[in-house]
Amino acid sequence: MPLSMAREGESSVIKKVGGREDTRRFLENLGFVAGSAVTVVSKTAGNVIVIIKESRIAIGKDMAGKIMVQ
Repeated sequence: MPLSMAREGESSVIKKVGGREDTRRFLENLGFVAGSAVTVVSKTAGNVIVIIKESRIAIGKDMAGKIMVQ
């Protein structure tokens, strides 16, 4: 499922990062790589704040939809 559908407080593992090459590279530079653990802190109007690699990162709903988690 996409990260944008994960519930608050839920921890997941990233399975795939989709989108165009520049979008994937941007997300990978933030730490969104396959196998990484990600925890949703809060969601507002589809936008997501997550904890990944001990950092809090806010991403928009479009980018969150490109990150597949399990």
